Amino acid sequence: MMTPDPVAEDRSIRPFRVSVGDAELDDLRHRLARTRWPDPETVPDWSQGVRVSAAKELIAYWESGYDWRRFESELNALPQFVTTIDGMDIHFIHVTSPNESAMPLLMTHGWPSSFADFLGLIGPLTDPVAFGGDAGDSFDVVIPSIPGFGFSAKPTESGWDAARIAAAWTELMRRLGYERWAAHGGDWGGVITTALGVLRPEGLVGIHLNTPYAFPPSVPEELSPEERHAVEGLAQYTGPLGGSNHLQGTRPETVGFALADSPAGQAAWIYEKYQSKTDNAGSAEDALSVDTMLDTISLYWFTNTAASSARIYWENRTASMAGPKLELPVAVTVFPRDIPRLPRTWIEAAYSNLIHYGEAAHGGHFAALEQPGILVDELRVGLRTLRGELRS
Repeated sequence: MMTPDPVAEDRSIRPFRVSVGDAELDDLRHRLARTRWPDPETVPDWSQGVRVSAAKELIAYWESGYDWRRFESELNALPQFVTTIDGMDIHFIHVTSPNESAMPLLMTHGWPSSFADFLGLIGPLTDPVAFGGDAGDSFDVVIPSIPGFGFSAKPTESGWDAARIAAAWTELMRRLGYERWAAHGGDWGGVITTALGVLRPEGLVGIHLNTPYAFPPSVPEELSPEERHAVEGLAQYTGPLGGSNHLQGTRPETVGFALADSPAGQAAWIYEKYQSKTDNAGSAEDALSVDTMLDTISLYWFTNTAASSARIYWENRTASMAGPKLELPVAVTVFPRDIPRLPRTWIEAAYSNLIHYGEAAHGGHFAALEQPGILVDELRVGLRTLRGELRS
């Protein structure tokens, strides 16, 4: 694998704006109107995947009720940038706090998520006083799009695994001038943030995870109820809920053909995850608004990133839930409907310097979208003891 010449690489930070043309919006509506539907499922539940009736409601709203321009305006109201790192154009949001003592916080999304998952956290994190909080809990936030996701460039060669992304994130924070900083992530963002913990670059004072990769290397025969729940959750995650993971980890390009050509297919691919992995009473809409789901679905559609984002599974196909043991400060928040939900015993065994362990009252796998207020509070409390490190 060739590494770009660091001398020749353009290290400038360029402003970025989202701009989807009217022709692209028209094309989407035409495709949605011409959707060829599959036969209905033969069961009265979601065990075969997205129910046709639910998909038809979602697609009908996407075609005639959803307002992309509203979302585009929300994105463009934020400071967005692009910079080239390791030959890859990296898109990111960078919002600084009005408080000089703010902690720089790098936040990484997962799949099928995007940088936009964190939009609801930016205000409370950067300006807590305006949201009833304390100025001492202020953060500067840096929210990059993983290569192959959103508005970051799509890799044209293999090798962009979690460790390489973590190295790129380290360079991004250095390029922004941060000498001391923390990091947060969930899902693949948790994998990348864990890789940062392994790399432990100069300046990284600690991390927060809402997806801890802390299964023991071998599961003991004697299990507590919490540990048994985790094992059963992993079996669910790798079994009935693992179809997309397996396909994207083995044949990401194949599924890319279908999803790049059919917006209804792209919608169903993501909608199923929202239904199966949020804290809901049977419907994804119990946990997330339709507009919120379509914001993410539309972002994947307009950027044509079904295949390029899926390749993160292929690039990291040897990764396991038994992640590495970490020695740097780690804060963890577990959400009750995450799959799998790990017990505190395993988390403490994996992270020898566990500075915070929190159990949220509500929420599932998509913590930033489902429970932004809880996640904000957990980031404030979980990373508070590291603020002294910023001045050392």
